[in-house]
Amino acid sequence: MNKHELTHARHDPAHCLAPGLFRSLKRGERKRAKLDVVYDFGDGRRVEFSGPEPLGADDLRILQGLVAMAGPGGLVLSPEPATEGGRQLRLFLEPKWDAINENAMVVKGSYRALAREIGYADPDNTRPIRECIERLWKVSIIAQDGKKRRGFRLLSEYASDEQDGKLYVALNPMIAQAVMGGKHVRIEMDEVRALKTDPARLIHQRLCGWIDCGKSGRAELDTICGYVWPKKINDNAMKRRRGIARKALDELSVALGWTVSEYAKNKFEIGRPKMLGTAPKTQEIRHEK
Repeated sequence: MNKHELTHARHDPAHCLAPGLFRSLKRGERKRAKLDVVYDFGDGRRVEFSGPEPLGADDLRILQGLVAMAGPGGLVLSPEPATEGGRQLRLFLEPKWDAINENAMVVKGSYRALAREIGYADPDNTRPIRECIERLWKVSIIAQDGKKRRGFRLLSEYASDEQDGKLYVALNPMIAQAVMGGKHVRIEMDEVRALKTDPARLIHQRLCGWIDCGKSGRAELDTICGYVWPKKINDNAMKRRRGIARKALDELSVALGWTVSEYAKNKFEIGRPKMLGTAPKTQEIRHEK
């Protein structure tokens, strides 16, 4: 795979929009806290994420990279794989109920390729990537649609020893469906590689989740802060958070070419660049709820 071959990731909306699924973490917080996030779509649809450790911006980057790698080179794993290896991998995905009948997707690559595609400064240091993948692998998902519930792991990971560096990861059915052309969030990998701070990365994915390419959206600064720190806090701490969120919005503007306009105090209109090679679209302004 050539350097920066991947242009975008087709990500599952629930994994991008679930409040607090990925968030800013304090030093040592992973040892004290757990992951327990519920995203309610309404109409009887919800997704529950649970795991022994919370997920941070580093985990977000790794999952974005894996989803992008699945696009051009992923292997679809059918409900009844023909090979013994495929059957074993299917078992490790732990699909339950209706998920047993859905396709999963396998990414075959390397730690170095993944590090390169997400813009890691030191692609030879594979330990942080391995730790993120194992943390993601421990996450369980329960998806509910009306009275039907189904459960599976976020992903299942196979890798050879670190000296070899090869990587085999299976993505869950929700992400597989998005990658294969279902309803999805488009995330530009050039933008992922260009961002340098964790708050900007967290805000970027959430904004991609509800602002389409070439469109604009409006959100209050405290709402944007919630993309990084989902829990409320005292006024003094909120002032600091607002300052960090403003710097992150500046980073989106300077590094990525997004348009950011403060049309009223602490209220922003944010415009996402259109995809290269697409015709201009009619301006449409959306509001974050």
